[in-house]
Amino acid sequence: MHRVSRFAVAGAAATALAVSLAACGGKSTDSGSSSSDDSKSKGVAIAYDIGGKGDQSFNDAAYAGMERAMKELKIGGEDVEPSDGESDADKIQRLTSLAKQGYNPVIGVGFAYAPAVKEVAAKYPDTTFGIVDDETVQAKNVADLVFSEEQGSYLAGVAAAKATKSKTVGFVGGVETPLIKKFQAGYEQGVKDTDPSVKVRSQYLTQPPNFDGFSKPDLGKEAAKGMIDGGADVVYHAAGLAGQGSIEAAAEAKKWAIGVDSDQYSQKALAKYKDYILTSVTKGVSDAVFNLAKSVQDGKPETGVIRADLKSGGVALADSNPDFMKMTEVQEAVNKAEEGIKDGSIKVKTTP
Repeated sequence: MHRVSRFAVAGAAATALAVSLAACGGKSTDSGSSSSDDSKSKGVAIAYDIGGKGDQSFNDAAYAGMERAMKELKIGGEDVEPSDGESDADKIQRLTSLAKQGYNPVIGVGFAYAPAVKEVAAKYPDTTFGIVDDETVQAKNVADLVFSEEQGSYLAGVAAAKATKSKTVGFVGGVETPLIKKFQAGYEQGVKDTDPSVKVRSQYLTQPPNFDGFSKPDLGKEAAKGMIDGGADVVYHAAGLAGQGSIEAAAEAKKWAIGVDSDQYSQKALAKYKDYILTSVTKGVSDAVFNLAKSVQDGKPETGVIRADLKSGGVALADSNPDFMKMTEVQEAVNKAEEGIKDGSIKVKTTP
């Protein structure tokens, strides 16, 4: 099985490069003139998705990539929080402020940044922009950092089908979007291909334009608890910060949780639940952020669609939980499925 790469996230970065942005996710300011007679970048900047820093998942993976870039490439960095109920105009203002100050690359973490990246990238053609989980923005100075989430989710489905004793497993999706449907599709297919007798209960926390399903743990906990009360003994979430609630519900019921995006077994904030985190479907958001920053520093900025999959190591199933690694039958099934996906004999769906 592919072992997840883990980067130690450094403490607070020592940098004097402050941005005039609200400390807790306020709007970026538009004051000041364009900074850049100086061709040297101030470093990498990331603008977080819903849930923000501290979600122990998607956003924290981006932060780890920024921290690695700052340390290894000896560059500055800035990370900026979202605000509740913000509009595309808020995102445009935030990205504009970062580009104007000379950060390069500027990365929007999440598909919600697509309209903002498209508009701001056109105004700053000499700045490289990145957007995670979206490939709709086509521009010469934009890198679309995307992943084959369905492949990692398929492996999670295989593991769930082999680990369940009740023959019922669950999937909690944060918001019903095409991206999260990829997680659902892969998971459900992995379960059914492994054991057609296993029932999959799938539920979304909210529907667009309500994105609370990515940010409110109580919603995730309620949904997972309902599934467990209905017989599920393995629950996989793709719900960002809200997914912490589903992990908590599983741990309280002494059932298995499957995490997402980061290796959630290893997250300090989830340490008290770790014995019940069977595994996590990881995606290399941290690597994508680091690689884009390095490409800019090297003078050869990445652009276009950059897709990471199981074969490239861009998605994987974490193996940190020793109990998971001792499950011989589960490991054999997961390894066989992984090889099938890599050699093309298993085709994973991207829609349920």
